[in-house]
Amino acid sequence: MSHKAKKELYRIPEQGKVAGVCAGIAEHFNLEVWLVRIVVLSAIILTGVFSFALLLYIVAWVLLDKKPPMRMDHRSELKTKIWQAGESPRQAIREIGTRFRSLELRLRRLEQHVTSDSYSLKREIDNLK
Repeated sequence: MSHKAKKELYRIPEQGKVAGVCAGIAEHFNLEVWLVRIVVLSAIILTGVFSFALLLYIVAWVLLDKKPPMRMDHRSELKTKIWQAGESPRQAIREIGTRFRSLELRLRRLEQHVTSDSYSLKREIDNLK
């Protein structure tokens, strides 16, 4: 059984339009940022300028810590529904294809080197020592 580490709720100003609160909520719940922004903006507009939703946004802005910088991870989750965050399957397959082509070229170069006469000669010379 695999269990995921508990996700903390942060705000992500680098990805945000105002303070990064919507970006943090989207990441925490694995949603697209645009969807969270639409819901928050709709709640603010529909309930008035001095609304409860606006007050909650400001409170979240003040209380939530900025997300600490993390190392880059090449793995990302695939999204199965449009509102989920992550990489689309088509984009993931394209990226995997690019990586395999790159690996194949490296393998071809290595194979050419190992099967070359200069490699065989160098190996024979090294064996004489």
